[in-house]
Amino acid sequence: MKSGTALLNNMSKELDEIRKVLEAHSTKEGLDAALYFLPGKVKQNIYGVRTPVLNQLARQYLHGGFPLVKELWKAGSLEEKILAGKMLGHIAKKDPSLSIRLVGSFSMQIKNWAECDCLGMQSLKPVVKTHHKEIFALARKLNGAVNFWQRRLSLVLVEWYTRDKVFHPQINQLVKALEDDEEYYVKKAIVWIKKNFKKGK
Repeated sequence: MKSGTALLNNMSKELDEIRKVLEAHSTKEGLDAALYFLPGKVKQNIYGVRTPVLNQLARQYLHGGFPLVKELWKAGSLEEKILAGKMLGHIAKKDPSLSIRLVGSFSMQIKNWAECDCLGMQSLKPVVKTHHKEIFALARKLNGAVNFWQRRLSLVLVEWYTRDKVFHPQINQLVKALEDDEEYYVKKAIVWIKKNFKKGK
């Protein structure tokens, strides 16, 4: 079911194995479901693999560490990038600073809200309590980006903190800066954050 570019010439053994599993679990139904995540005419390789398979692969290949995370993201298919985000979430505690830098770097190649929200909600989840200053610093940096996926990510990154009123002033600053944003997925993130605020009242 995968479309588009050829395989990387110098892929690792782990990436080669992962791609074989993705090919084996590719289905038309999975592909149709994945296409839902792609706005407009974004061109991207898609295998059409369901989330349970990706979750299993993320756990199975943790030994690949940060090098495999970076390789998967660079490989570029929807599932490979989601895998990179999920794997990062399992190993972020090993090097929180590197993990935060990787999310910032990866943010420049986000192509859909599935990738955006995986990075924002899963990749740094293990360090949200210990590294809130660094995460908010990244969110503020992305908040004024030209790339609207980065602007959405600036809000998704701090979604976890809506449950703690101590962080509400900082979150409100991020939201206020984007209140007039015309991008659909940024608007959706604002609505999401505001709903969370209301739940906490």
